[in-house]
Amino acid sequence: MTFSFFKTKSLRLIFMVYWVLLVYIVAALVYWFIELNNQNRQMIQYEKEQIKKDSPVYFDEMAKLTAIEKRKTIQYIGEGSTFLLLILASAVFIFRAVRQQLKSSQQQQNFMMAITHELKTPIAVTKLNLETLQKRKLEEKQQQKLIQNTIQETNRLNALCNNMLLSSQIDAGGYGITKEEINLSELVNECVQDYTIRFPQRDIHILIEEDIFVNGDKLLLQMGVNNLLDNAIKYSPKEKPLTVLLHPGNNQIFLSIKDEGKGIVDEEKKKVFDKYYRTGNIATKGARGTGLGLYLTQKIAAQHNATISLTDNIPNGSNFTMIFRT
Repeated sequence: MTFSFFKTKSLRLIFMVYWVLLVYIVAALVYWFIELNNQNRQMIQYEKEQIKKDSPVYFDEMAKLTAIEKRKTIQYIGEGSTFLLLILASAVFIFRAVRQQLKSSQQQQNFMMAITHELKTPIAVTKLNLETLQKRKLEEKQQQKLIQNTIQETNRLNALCNNMLLSSQIDAGGYGITKEEINLSELVNECVQDYTIRFPQRDIHILIEEDIFVNGDKLLLQMGVNNLLDNAIKYSPKEKPLTVLLHPGNNQIFLSIKDEGKGIVDEEKKKVFDKYYRTGNIATKGARGTGLGLYLTQKIAAQHNATISLTDNIPNGSNFTMIFRT
């Protein structure tokens, strides 16, 4: 707590010094403009005083000096304005870059905290289940229940590791996508069946048309569908159903996964696809997650000539729709 306060206090001091220096530079620029302009006016005035009034070229010389004075003033204004714009543009660029870096640092810190919790939970549950099986003689039904629970936690850990690995590979441009003709209907059905087994208490409605094919990477598509299902399960009440729809139309294929949770406010709808971003809704604050799922799903959609969007599920909840162009 003390370190966090000290860090915030240090950042405030740095930004205060930054703005003070910026104001000083701008004030100095304005000051030198005024001084140069006054010096120019005094020099021109001195030269005007040297011209004799009875000289036949008096008025011509006066007009010439007046024109020089105006030209110098315009020159100072132009140069000063250019420097001022460059200074302000640089200041805005530096400020935004630093702010973005701080935001990214905070997001990574939140991610590390979330990932630590996400990794420890399945490991702890798996260890406890195995120790129970080792130390106690349980009935067959109880053994199978513990084994099934251990498999679920292992699958959760595996999915988490896959998301982290794939995120790193995609960001580094190191993942080589392999496309083939895939029966998307079967793939989505398999994903739904897997979640039905893992979460038998959840009611999942499926409206999937048969034999819908796409050209893509099976592993990536499976991961994208799983991320959407996982997101819907995390952010909706256990007693509320989920709906999975897959159907073609107008040279497109529509995959929608709807939940009946609290929904997502409009200002956060685009942010949910950002890396590490998690909604700040109080109702969803306790939900597990790392902020990688939807980010990866958007990347996967882009690699398959598809788009993903988030809309409200009327009367309540969220509707994530992936649209493949055929």
